Amino acid sequence: MHEIKYALIGRKLAHSCSPELHSLLHGYDYRLLELEPKALEPFIRAKNFCGLNVTIPYKRDVMPLCDSLSDRARRIGAVNTIVHRPDGSLFGDNTDYAGFIYSCTRAGIAFFGEKVLVLGDGGASRSVCCALEDMGTDEITVISRNGEHGYSDLPSYIHYTRIVNTTPVGMFPNAGAEPLINLRDFPNCGGVADVIYNPLRTRLVQEAQALGIPATGGLPMLAAQAKYAGDLFTGQPLLEEATEKALAALLHTRENIALIGMPGCGKSTVGQLLAEQLGLLFVDVDTELELRTGRRIPELFAKDGEANFRDLESETLADLCAHGGQVIAAGGGAVLRPENRIALRWNSRVVWIQRDLSALETEGRPLSHEADALARLWAEREPLYRTVADLFVKNDSVSPADCMTALLQKLNFD
Repeated sequence: MHEIKYALIGRKLAHSCSPELHSLLHGYDYRLLELEPKALEPFIRAKNFCGLNVTIPYKRDVMPLCDSLSDRARRIGAVNTIVHRPDGSLFGDNTDYAGFIYSCTRAGIAFFGEKVLVLGDGGASRSVCCALEDMGTDEITVISRNGEHGYSDLPSYIHYTRIVNTTPVGMFPNAGAEPLINLRDFPNCGGVADVIYNPLRTRLVQEAQALGIPATGGLPMLAAQAKYAGDLFTGQPLLEEATEKALAALLHTRENIALIGMPGCGKSTVGQLLAEQLGLLFVDVDTELELRTGRRIPELFAKDGEANFRDLESETLADLCAHGGQVIAAGGGAVLRPENRIALRWNSRVVWIQRDLSALETEGRPLSHEADALARLWAEREPLYRTVADLFVKNDSVSPADCMTALLQKLNFD
C-alpha cells in the first residue's frame, strides 16, 4: 500500500491550486509536498506513491531517477509527471507540452507557418518550444538574459507574428512589473501566450487584449496539464470537456467580478445582490478604505486632499484585486490611474455599470455634488471606463435586482 497516492513535489508550493484541480478532474486525494534538494532522491527512490507531478526546481533533477521516459520528456529535457507503474518502475512524462497546446488552441492562437518569439529559456520554455515545433512553426527564436539571443536583439525580430512568455515577469507578488517587451513594437503580432496563471491576466495579456490581439494566460494550460497527468495516473482518460468544467469551477474561486462606473450608479447595491447570488464575498473599495483609515471619504478629501486619497485608494485596490472569489465595487475615480486599471484586470472580469447622469445619486460625494462637476467627471472618465471594461450593463430604469439579473446573463452565470 502506497503511503501517498498522488502529490505535487517542489521547493515552494504555498500558492499551488493543483489539489483543487485534481479533485475537480479525477476526484482522488492529492497533496502538496515541499522537498529540500537533499530529500528529493531518497523520496523518489522510496517509491511510496502512485503518481507525482513535479515543479520548480526539480523537473530536470528527477529525470535520471525515472526508469523510463516518454519521447516527449526526453526531447524537452524535463519531467513534470511520474507514474509508478504496476511492475514497480517509474515512468516520466511531460504534460506541460499538451497543456500549452490546449490553452493556445482554446484561445484561437495558431502557430503553423508563424515566426514565434519565446521569452525565457527555462524549463517551461523547453516544453513550449517542443510543442511549437510540433505545431509547425516556421521559425522559433528564444530570447533570454544570458542566452544566444538577448533582449537587446529584439529590434531584429519585430516582424515576428507570435509571442510566448515563459519567464516569471508579471507574476504575483510582482504583477505590476513592466512586460519584457512592448507589443506595439510588433505590428504583425497575431497571438500572445503567457504561461503565468497568477494573476489570471498579466500585463502582457492585458496589453494584447487592448490591441485586439488573441491572448491567453496560463490557467487553461495548468488545468489541461493536470487533466493529462491524471489520465496517466489512473489509466482512465477523461473527455476534453472535463478540462473546461474544472476550469470554470476553479475560476469561480479565483476570478473576481469588478464593478466600475460613475459615483451613484449603483455599483454597491448591484454588487451586494450579485455576490449573494453567486456565493461570493462582496467588497466595497471605499468602505474598505474607510475601515483601514478610520475616517470617512469626505473627511479624507477635505483634510488630506484628493492626491492623498488616490494614493490610499490605489493601495487598497491593489490589495483587494490580488485575491479572487469576490465582487468588488470600485470607486468612481478608480480608473483614473493606469496602475489601477491594470490591477482591476489582474483577476477580474470588469463590468461597467451605466446610469444616466441625471439619475446619479450625489449626496455625500465630494466630487459630484454639482451638475457641472458631474459633467466634467463624466467627460474625463467615460473613455477610461470604456477602455478597462470587459462588458457593461445598464442600470437606468430597471430595479437593482433586474440589473443584477441582466448582468448574470452577460456573465453567462444565468
